[in-house]
Amino acid sequence: MAPRTSPAGRPVTIRRAVARDARRLTRLVRASEAYEGKYASAVAGYRVGPDYIEAHRAFVAVATDEQAGRVLGFYSLILAPPELDLLFVADEAQGQGIGRQLVAHMRSEARAAGLDRLKVVSHVPSQDFYHRVGAVRTGTALANPPAVPWDRPEFEFRIAAE
Repeated sequence: MAPRTSPAGRPVTIRRAVARDARRLTRLVRASEAYEGKYASAVAGYRVGPDYIEAHRAFVAVATDEQAGRVLGFYSLILAPPELDLLFVADEAQGQGIGRQLVAHMRSEARAAGLDRLKVVSHVPSQDFYHRVGAVRTGTALANPPAVPWDRPEFEFRIAAE
């Protein structure tokens, strides 16, 4: 896939994740500052394994500048039932448009798969981001202790046909 430039001017390529990306994606999830403090338990033992990458449509945003190959973020699209399962942007890459690019790519992939909508159960601190990129709040996913001991906002992306 051809490199794109983020709104902050950073050259980025979004490509299909492969098994060898698993460790880097796992580190990105576990190191996320959005999951510090009371949210730390949600990602403490989380693992993005090669089996997960092969089972789902996972895509990774990588730098194509002087830090070529550096993972800047990723997402995972599940087709049945349609859901954006994971979306993470590296802490140092936030605010550079990487998340917005990943969402645009996800919408394109969902459209190509024939989806007209998909669900997102958001991390509480991420709900403003989902609003900004066009997701519509549809409800609340209730706490599921011990894995997730807090309620989470539920959103839906409506995928327009081309």
